[in-house]
Amino acid sequence: MGYLTTADRMLIGGELVESSSGAWDESINPADETAIGRVPAGTAADVDRAVAAARQAWPAWAEKSPKERGEILRQFGIKLRERAAEILQIEVADTGNTIVPMRGDVGHAVDSLNYYAGIAHELKGQTIPAAPNHLHATVREPYGIVARIVPFNHPLMFAVARTAAALASGNAVIVKPPETSPLSAMVLAEIARESLPAGIFNIVTGSGRTVGDAIVRHPEIKRIAFIGSVETGLAIQRSAAEVCVKHVTLELGGKNPMIVFPDNDPDEIARAAVAGMNFTWQGQSCGSTSRLMIHEDLHDAVLDRVTRIVSELRVGDPTREDSDMGPLNSAGHYRRVLEYIAHGRNEGARLMTGGERPEGGLFEKGYWIRPTVFADVDPGMRIWREEIFGPVLSVSKWRSLDEAIAQANGVEYGLTAAIWTRDIKDALNTARRIQAGHIWINGVGPHYLGVPYGGMKNSGVGREEGIEELLSYTETKVLNIFL
Repeated sequence: MGYLTTADRMLIGGELVESSSGAWDESINPADETAIGRVPAGTAADVDRAVAAARQAWPAWAEKSPKERGEILRQFGIKLRERAAEILQIEVADTGNTIVPMRGDVGHAVDSLNYYAGIAHELKGQTIPAAPNHLHATVREPYGIVARIVPFNHPLMFAVARTAAALASGNAVIVKPPETSPLSAMVLAEIARESLPAGIFNIVTGSGRTVGDAIVRHPEIKRIAFIGSVETGLAIQRSAAEVCVKHVTLELGGKNPMIVFPDNDPDEIARAAVAGMNFTWQGQSCGSTSRLMIHEDLHDAVLDRVTRIVSELRVGDPTREDSDMGPLNSAGHYRRVLEYIAHGRNEGARLMTGGERPEGGLFEKGYWIRPTVFADVDPGMRIWREEIFGPVLSVSKWRSLDEAIAQANGVEYGLTAAIWTRDIKDALNTARRIQAGHIWINGVGPHYLGVPYGGMKNSGVGREEGIEELLSYTETKVLNIFL
């Protein structure tokens, strides 16, 4: 098949451009391994070009009133919605995610633009009564040039929703799309060129080792935000620290527990556990509740139901409305998930369903794995301790609450958790003891605009999706006025 899209230029200084290298990277459809588009193979020189454009553009953008910036961001959102159907088709083919849940990504991105456009007036300072004859005040000012490094699971949504706060607060942005799913960023480049002042939104495609490293090390980029793995987050911190002092926020991996008390309906728990695992995008979500911890009185009933539901999930063409799960995102990630499944088998976990490639002509090529459930998973096993970022659910049982808390907290991650019980005392007591930044009680999965999201421990630093994110893109300046 031919290329899915002819959009193949990155955005620098309001112009659609090729890489200074003249080279291209092809993007591969994970369902059949065909090339469906190309993007410029960016270089450090292209990052320099983007920084120069942002340097020139951001002062005038920062001088606009919050209302003026908000109106421009809202128009940007309108233009995005006009091309939502096109973006959806590209992203389903480029990521492997199924079409039904991906249909909401453009809407989520636009909602974030509108949210931050609406709260930009909250960039307030303070007055401090430090001395009776002076006026001490603070003001907030944008960093100037900031960068966002985007993961592969929701490329368009994260490129827009997670830059809205930076733009609303008066910064110019450089976005690095994911190298395995970059094609929607090329459409985004066209929309941003039409909708935003030149230079305040720049897109540079390429590998993490070239473009990503150049962004992290650039001395003029003082604020960096990243969503991805712990390993990459640590590498970003190390590289940034070698150059200058930078403000780095990280939303990293998760090995998130769903703790089930015995006072629950097993059918409800089974449905919630499958939903919380995010099989509809192959478990490729840092917030997935991939450790299902069930009280021993309810364990067998829930495990039976979870196994049945997961075994009946339809793995198929992600463009079909009736597909429940598509292929994994890339060849490298496919191999990684298979290695974890092998670890689970070798370490003695009980494979309940899945764990292999589906059969049939559709699955002869591509990065397909059946959704997988392991039971009898011990806290010492790798599939319990390490983030797989794939369609693998690990199930264990617990007897005492202290035992459950110890198991839940006994990993390096602390992003999300879900607690299911009808006893409010048990719910709140457990929530206070769980080391996680975002906890659902009798629910699992959804995010809400204005509610901060982020992790503890090695799951990251900083909070996004609320006013904290807006403020994080500004620096505080103190004015001491002697009267």
